Amino acid sequence: MLVAKVGLALLSLFLSASGPGSNAKDSSRRLSNYVPSREELRVSYARADSQRQAASTRAFKLRVVPHWYDEDRHFWYRNDLENGTKEFVDVETDRGHRSSAFDHARLAASLSKAANDSYTASKLPFASIEFGTGRKSVSFNVGDSRWSCDLTTYDCIKTGAATTDPPAAEQIQDEAPFEELSPYAEEPRYITASELQRRRGQSQNLTSPDGKMKFAILDGNIHVSAVDSGKEIMASKSGVSGNDFVAARWSPNSKTVIGFRMVAGDHKEVYLISSSPAGGGRAQLKSRVYDLPGDKLDTFTLAILDPVKLTETAVQMEPVDTGDQPAIHWKADPRYFTYEKTDRGHGRFRIIEVDTESATTRSLVDHVAKTFIDITSGYTYYCTSTGEIIWRSEKDGYGHLYLVDGKKGVIENPITNGDWVVRGVDKVDEKARQIWLHGSGKNMGEDPYLLQYYRVNFDGSGLTALTEADGNHSVVYSPTGKYLIDTYSRVDQEPTFELRRASNGKLVSRFDKADISLLKASGWKAPEVFVSKARDGSTDIWGVVFRPTNLDPNKKYPIIENIYAGPQDSFVPKTFSSNNRMQALAELGFIVIQVDGMGTRNRSKAFHDVCWKNLADAGFPDRILWMKALGAKYAYVDLTRVGIYGTSAGGQNSTGAMLFHPEFYKVAVSCAGCHDNRMDKVWWNEQWMGYPVGTHYAEQSNITNAAKLKGKLLLMVGELDTNVPPESTMRLVDALIKANKDFQFLMLPGFDHTDGGPYGERKRRDFFVHNLLGVEPPDHNSE
Repeated sequence: MLVAKVGLALLSLFLSASGPGSNAKDSSRRLSNYVPSREELRVSYARADSQRQAASTRAFKLRVVPHWYDEDRHFWYRNDLENGTKEFVDVETDRGHRSSAFDHARLAASLSKAANDSYTASKLPFASIEFGTGRKSVSFNVGDSRWSCDLTTYDCIKTGAATTDPPAAEQIQDEAPFEELSPYAEEPRYITASELQRRRGQSQNLTSPDGKMKFAILDGNIHVSAVDSGKEIMASKSGVSGNDFVAARWSPNSKTVIGFRMVAGDHKEVYLISSSPAGGGRAQLKSRVYDLPGDKLDTFTLAILDPVKLTETAVQMEPVDTGDQPAIHWKADPRYFTYEKTDRGHGRFRIIEVDTESATTRSLVDHVAKTFIDITSGYTYYCTSTGEIIWRSEKDGYGHLYLVDGKKGVIENPITNGDWVVRGVDKVDEKARQIWLHGSGKNMGEDPYLLQYYRVNFDGSGLTALTEADGNHSVVYSPTGKYLIDTYSRVDQEPTFELRRASNGKLVSRFDKADISLLKASGWKAPEVFVSKARDGSTDIWGVVFRPTNLDPNKKYPIIENIYAGPQDSFVPKTFSSNNRMQALAELGFIVIQVDGMGTRNRSKAFHDVCWKNLADAGFPDRILWMKALGAKYAYVDLTRVGIYGTSAGGQNSTGAMLFHPEFYKVAVSCAGCHDNRMDKVWWNEQWMGYPVGTHYAEQSNITNAAKLKGKLLLMVGELDTNVPPESTMRLVDALIKANKDFQFLMLPGFDHTDGGPYGERKRRDFFVHNLLGVEPPDHNSE
């Protein structure tokens, strides 16, 4: 039945094909491979090299950075335009009226005269402005001086030394450096040597809120003394070697001290060698604590010290064994506090209340998952006035908000519900009992990853859309919260800017739009958004397609996938960019694509659960079907020549494609890969692969499966990678050598977690050109 569904889906795509160079009606005809001549290859490399810079200088007004003033009645922003020109724009918020912030020509003329210099209206010598009371004057810096201009007479006078411009005055341009790891970089979490020393008993001193007492941690115990006399009041007794007190907190009413006792974990180290240190000399060995899956982690318990009763009582609790000391939240009644506990293996999450008088605990929230609880998308908010808790959970199949009664320990009501996902909370108004949030998938017919913004009441009523256009939205609220600026775009649609009321989302004005006329005139074409069915025959899989600007639909082109299948997010771009790196690669003669397959985040829990103890899957069944559907629609897509590349988890995925799906993927470039999930950071890998470490870790390891390699593989890694230990790549190299496999390997001296930088980009291009196009890349040594 599944095969039949997939076949019908592909047939439907085939029959309804349309788009750039569609060959649906004659896709069976034989097309010759695109094989560039030496001159064509030289031109395509030059085009790829210049594409990003050229594109970024042909697209304007891509972002609005608002500067609010006059109690949100106005905001101004600057547009950076062609040839270094700029304009300052003012928006009156009540009517949404857009106008020039001042008369640029008059100000330029007056300033030129006063400063004895020459300025033009379109190239004024400042980047930021500040309006005086009633907008009667405007101030700005020119060089080392501060100037003020009367907006009635346009007389300009020097008022003193230049001031510091407010933050975010500079408009952010649509460009990114080669070290483009976000969202690829998983934040490394490990305990530094200094933190370990602090935890192991370095003295801490903290005065009680009433100012009468203080504590210090000495030799693993908490000593409480009087501030006025310095006389010791009491000291804890249970801090012993190997189970020391490492931190403490006063209660808000100064009646108790909460002590954190720690049994230290393994704290094993990993090592890096800096082969080429700055200034020369010998290579340097670097080490750091780095917890791996299965390691013993720091374990914490709590104790309550009462300086009046002179008692010390251990809290009746399960140890917190995930390596981080629990954060506590005091309730309105300081007799009670809460902490959050995710069990190791990420299968259970609790919000636990502690009674400081009895040292007993109870669970206010206790959620057990059949697979995993995604801590990377977790959210809790503690209402100070009512004791209620706002909690995000996927317990009902989608990520939604729930209101928890903090006294009874029960869910009062769902705040949001339905087949869509709450992606984040922007603001909580406890007095109005309202929440401002953003989510995706609610609007039928839209890309389910596009962000929209909403407001909802605590009781789940009054869900109000604050944005509405079919696009990926980003919102900036005014300081008073009365207005919002909505920026929306798609990969195939330039940004539009709207002013809306934050109370109900009502449109005040559509006050500006990006200008990409020069970009289009240069021959630039937007990537295509393409949708096909997943392995289940019913779920939509979304991706994007980049083509060479000189594509000949009568030729066949290799396809290259840019992969990152980390379950902590989704990764296909959704906002407009004039200079995506995938387009530069496509210019060499490739169809370059990116897809979010099953196992990634921001869809249903069932969609996400595919990754559970199954990272080697990486959504490949969905990705392969997606590319086959693309090939059925466009005859110029050559599914016999498929490449893949990625960094970090994408490095793991791209190598895994060659090992587990060699019938489809033929060439791979893998950077900084986590090639065995037992050799990477504990929190990320146990989150998805589970705990304890089982045989499935080895079964899915690229290193264990190295002998399965077919096709062409290039591995790259930075020798100073502080995210994924470089020995993960080195052991894959060792396994490949032992399996007598041919491959290429590049160690990058001095590099941290990286995709290779400009040199790595060149090697990646050359590798694909040689192995997919079948031609020799340029001889860079002759240049």
